[in-house]
Amino acid sequence: MTSIRSAVLRREGCTAPFADSRPLELQALELAAPMPGELQVRIDAAGLCHSDLSVVNGDRPRPLPMALGHEATGIVEVLGDPADTGFAVGDRVVLVFLPACGECARCAAGEGYLCEPATAANGRGDLLRGGSRLCAHDGPVRHHLGVSAFSSHVVVDRRSAVRIDADIPPQIAALFGCAVLTGVGAVMNSAAVRPGESVVIYGLGGVGLAALLGAVASGANPIVAIDPSAEKRALALELGASVAADPGEADAALAAALPGGADVVIETVGKAAVLERAYATGRRGARIVTVGLPNPAEMFSIPAVSLVAGGKTLIGSYMGSSIPARDIPRYIGLWRAGRLPVDRLLTSVSRLDAINGLLDELAAGRAVRQVVIP
Repeated sequence: MTSIRSAVLRREGCTAPFADSRPLELQALELAAPMPGELQVRIDAAGLCHSDLSVVNGDRPRPLPMALGHEATGIVEVLGDPADTGFAVGDRVVLVFLPACGECARCAAGEGYLCEPATAANGRGDLLRGGSRLCAHDGPVRHHLGVSAFSSHVVVDRRSAVRIDADIPPQIAALFGCAVLTGVGAVMNSAAVRPGESVVIYGLGGVGLAALLGAVASGANPIVAIDPSAEKRALALELGASVAADPGEADAALAAALPGGADVVIETVGKAAVLERAYATGRRGARIVTVGLPNPAEMFSIPAVSLVAGGKTLIGSYMGSSIPARDIPRYIGLWRAGRLPVDRLLTSVSRLDAINGLLDELAAGRAVRQVVIP
């Protein structure tokens, strides 16, 4: 057992300001040694994502208590199997929130991002090989998406880790595990955007702005970005958007920039009403990709005939339809080449002790990607 420190959620539905309600408690936990096929990793940096906030506020119910966090980078400290030739002690890795078992029907079809055993384990708060490696004084603590990154150390399945070069700054490397993987992947994998295609992006959080970076790198034109935050719209223009509009002015902006509708629409907000608007924004034959995670009670409604009569395609994109071992090195290569300026997504770097106040910044839409250092 290793003594660690983690940010643990013990109750759902906490309300803002989170700096006062303090839903995440920094607690001392015991971390069991990794089993064969697992790794113990020292966390160097972890990003705060809206998916974390969705667990805190109850939009994404999870078994509790749970150690939160799922976007991170760190250093391998212990191999569960000393004969594991894929990793070595001292390797820098990016952690991803869905390990692919490699054996289920979806993995066999090349769709590891839909891995059935991994999805079931994540829903239970278990690691892929079963059970939890975390324990508090009063019993087990569940894992968040197989990672629990808001911790000093974690045990993860080896398939939750992708080895990367050691020279990448931790606060940048962490972002490749979710924001970049999901946003860029939605553009390059799920939508397969081609040069010269028009793209509209709803929502300019970490995933939305990463999608914008992916659209620019893919040669899309024009690109219209929609978000209520003036600061995020300004950043979108700096990053290559052709037009950036407030939602209240979006209809006029879209009519001027794309009178026939967009070839591709990416929805990252996680609200059914926004998805309906995104669907309507697409032209005939458009591809509409949604990566947002609405509350499970929300229902989505469209004219059924439009799917056939308009020839539209509605695509759900989980983890950007990415294969992490393939795509993280590819996206890092684009970053090194200056074509994917991921560092522009970084809002702040703070100590883990500030986590509850950072949730307020995220909930208020004032942050793109905040990183915590355990």
